[in-house]
Amino acid sequence: MALSNEDILNAISEMSVMDVVSLVEAMEEKFGVSAQAAVAVAAGPAAGGDAGGAEQTEFDVILASAGEKKVNVIKVVREITGLGLKEAKGLVDGAPAPIKEGASKDEADDIKAKLEEAGATVEVK
Repeated sequence: MALSNEDILNAISEMSVMDVVSLVEAMEEKFGVSAQAAVAVAAGPAAGGDAGGAEQTEFDVILASAGEKKVNVIKVVREITGLGLKEAKGLVDGAPAPIKEGASKDEADDIKAKLEEAGATVEVK
């Protein structure tokens, strides 16, 4: 019996961030694809097709690199996400990785400032 898309999404929604990261890595390896390329292709037309549309209200904070002070970055990631030490370390080691998705402009800027102060390289999209 095949699983429906809804069943799969429900199962993923119950997973921790680290489990989802591991799942994505396993899918990339099994199918020989990169999730980053798919995200870039999917985001490209949407960004260009919104010529006169509304202003962006939700932002994604992406940890591009931990920098040289990885321990400080892990501490800030734990503070922001509420993850445990192992999960936060895995997230930082797996950079580039999303730290917060759907954040307001102010929240995204605040998170970016905290992470950059800790030594990380951060992107807000």
